[in-house]
Amino acid sequence: MAITESMDSPSSPSPTASNFSGGQQQRHFYLAVDRLQFKMEMLVDLLGVAGRRSGIPMAVCCSSRDELDAVCSAVSNLPDISLASLYSDLAESERTLVLETFRQATIKWAESAMTSVQFGDDGENQNNENKSQMIVVTDACLPGVLSGESSIAARILINYELPTKKVFFLTPRLRALSADGIVINVVAGGEVVTLKNVEESCGLLIAEMPINVSCVLHYFEPLMEQILLRNSTLKFGI
Repeated sequence: MAITESMDSPSSPSPTASNFSGGQQQRHFYLAVDRLQFKMEMLVDLLGVAGRRSGIPMAVCCSSRDELDAVCSAVSNLPDISLASLYSDLAESERTLVLETFRQATIKWAESAMTSVQFGDDGENQNNENKSQMIVVTDACLPGVLSGESSIAARILINYELPTKKVFFLTPRLRALSADGIVINVVAGGEVVTLKNVEESCGLLIAEMPINVSCVLHYFEPLMEQILLRNSTLKFGI
């Protein structure tokens, strides 16, 4: 089951004002499919939508190296995505380069976001220089406090696999997200129940996103617009 243009309007309710309310806070959503084999197709379609936002920094979290390799293989040909990965046997010099490249992308995106607000740019990708930077990473390889590494501050964090331990949901994974970023959990079948248990025990509000691509864009646009406006307010005081 892919994200498509032709599906009927979803039965899930429209996002409430609280989902997009002001204040610097991370926002949590989930996309659900009936069967596990549909998750990858969902992820690829979702990244195709998100990647069209010019240069937006994204991270995809997996629990295992096998899933990381599968994700990298599936998304490697997306035209609007510049892909990198972090895994346990990556050389330290390469890891440093991947992290620094991503952090530079977050700085560039913040600057271009403020320019978009100031001059009215629509934020869509126009050329290869504005590809969305994306890291695919396992829990074991997320930047950590003890190692002295700073947060990568992704604007969109996609949990392709739910973490095997609840502690990873609140600390290493969310630490990889910017303070006003978006978390999207891709879940299948019984994983929805697991996610709802995490929601309750961790005190989170995780709203459902529809599969219809036009509705996914409906979610992304106000979220992206609010991030752009918040950045411009911080810099220009408007």
